[in-house]
Amino acid sequence: MVYSHGGDIYGSEHIRIDFSVNTNPLGTPREVIEAVASSREEILLYPDSQCRGLRKALAAFHGLPEDWILCGNGAADLIFGLAEALRPRRAVLFAPCFSEYEAALSLKGCEIIQIPLRPEENWLPDARCLERKLERVGGADLVFLGNPNNPTGMALSSEELEVFAGICRNHHALLAVDECFNGFLERPEGFTMAGKLGRYRNLFLLNAFTKTYGMAGLRLGYAMCADTGLLERLAAVRQPWSVSGIAQKAGIAALSRRDFLEQARELIARERKFLSDGLSRLGFRVWPSMANYLLFSVGQKGKELSGQEDLKKFLSGRGILIRSCASYRGLDDSFFRVAVKRREENKELLSQMEEWARKTSAPAARFKRRAGEGEDDSSKNPIWLHTVYRKGERNGKTNHDPGDHVKRWKKA
Repeated sequence: MVYSHGGDIYGSEHIRIDFSVNTNPLGTPREVIEAVASSREEILLYPDSQCRGLRKALAAFHGLPEDWILCGNGAADLIFGLAEALRPRRAVLFAPCFSEYEAALSLKGCEIIQIPLRPEENWLPDARCLERKLERVGGADLVFLGNPNNPTGMALSSEELEVFAGICRNHHALLAVDECFNGFLERPEGFTMAGKLGRYRNLFLLNAFTKTYGMAGLRLGYAMCADTGLLERLAAVRQPWSVSGIAQKAGIAALSRRDFLEQARELIARERKFLSDGLSRLGFRVWPSMANYLLFSVGQKGKELSGQEDLKKFLSGRGILIRSCASYRGLDDSFFRVAVKRREENKELLSQMEEWARKTSAPAARFKRRAGEGEDDSSKNPIWLHTVYRKGERNGKTNHDPGDHVKRWKKA
């Protein structure tokens, strides 16, 4: 079995800092830890298979009816459950994206259409491209969209997402929006579709406690949808006790700490800029991000000089784990993703990457300033000159169709 995600710290005893997973840099709220510690009696009991207490808390948190919410053993559990309940014949994904979308659909023999996201457009999906593609192929049953996208960290506003929801409704497709990183956005309320669920019954939202509340080990996610019939079908194909009683108590405790996410957002906004500036000074190409992680590339020249495994192994040997993006469709082994952490951890990463660059004669070897210090001289680096496009700018190609480069295949 090949593990293609972050967080695989178990293969090495030397990992000190894990930048490969995008969990809250503040860690786990004290209230969650206390709830887990005080839930020892839950070990003896079967958990509430309907998660009634947790669903009530989630309904209050999002301002939604309780029967519009279904809890699961992490978001991935619900992704695979949705594929089983819906059994779509054809689905559309925007690549690169979270690999479990494709994995779940492939198991059901679904025809998958990949629409590539373009770096010159900051990896943002284009609604017109989706509409043209749906018309060209004769529609689809399901469209998956990460918002913010993993691994790019870019997000569409609620108003922009509503255009996608309308297109999908016109083509009788379910739009599944993964909002697992929404809580890290500076204005999360401006990028969620939770308030639009009543208007679009073809809208299915995913969220989880994993990243935002630092609860990856407890496995707790949830889906939101106004189509209660779909949620009932989803519940019917899943195991009845998939969410432990301890996880349910922890989730209720986490929702009481709205201020915890506000503190995290302030830290992330500050440290994301620090880390991005530092990586740019070292000569890496860094893409804009709105979330708690950054996508960067060593580029073709850096790849020729070192190779992605050398970078990852170099850092691993010094106790730091980063995420290679070679397994993401549309990316290759010159791309990496790193989480935004606290200042000291971010400084440690930049320091080690500067050492790697000097040893391999990669871009930073020509750099005199230390990462995280002084002015940004990245424009002087001849290898990494590039343009960052703001949302709405299309590099003069407003009518292009990324679908022309789409790969389509039938999964067995």
